[in-house]
Parts: sequence; C-alpha cells; structure tokens
Amino acid sequence: MLELAEHSQSSPLQIKAIAQNQNISMKYLEQLIGILKTAGLVTSVRGAKGGYTLAKKPEQIKLSEIFTALEGPVDTAECLLDKNYCGKTAECITRQLWAQLQKVIINLLESLTLQDFTERAKNKALHYQI
Repeated sequence: MLELAEHSQSSPLQIKAIAQNQNISMKYLEQLIGILKTAGLVTSVRGAKGGYTLAKKPEQIKLSEIFTALEGPVDTAECLLDKNYCGKTAECITRQLWAQLQKVIINLLESLTLQDFTERAKNKALHYQI
C-alpha cells in the first residue's frame, strides 16, 4: 500500500514491480492485492500499461482500514470478543488491561492515514510517541 501511495500520481504499478521493490513473492503479493481489492482499497487497471492503483487518495485511507482488511479486527485477547471464553471474565483485571491496550491500538490506527506513512517514508525518519 505504501508503494502504491508513493506512486499514486503516476501510472498503475504492476505486481511484478511491486514484488521486486518490496522483496516479496509475486504469489503472496497477489493474495494481498486480492484482499485489498475486495476491501475497496485498490483497483486494477487492465491493458498493457495496466496494474494496480489506490482506490482512494492516500490521505483518505486510514491505517485501520488496511489493518482490518489484511488482519481482521484488532483483537488483543479472545475474551474481549467472547465474554463466555473464560469463567472469570467479569472480575478479570487482566482483561481490563487487554481492553485498554486494544483501544489504544485502534485509536492509533484510526488516527493515521496512508499519506502520513508516505510522508514518513519521504523523510526517512520515524517518530514514535511513547
């Protein structure tokens, strides 16, 4: 997605070029692209100069959308999705911690866009706020 965002103003990128640039197998990338296409995050362009492009502008794509498409919902513990997973759910302090951590992760992914990461890549400097 970062590569597509970096080239969003140019022609579509072919899977072969993305795979080479990112040093991943074409077969794996085809699976990822299929998932991202189904999620409405990328589109395909047919023809000799075809390939893939972002379906929306990088600043309109939240990292949460990408994460959810590829990994599913943020889930730090089974008991957060299924209250019946454990008999101690109601009084479990650890569950409360996992719920807080999950909320922080979701909020972070919601607050960042693909454009934010494109700018970080251009600057070659990542700034983490811990």
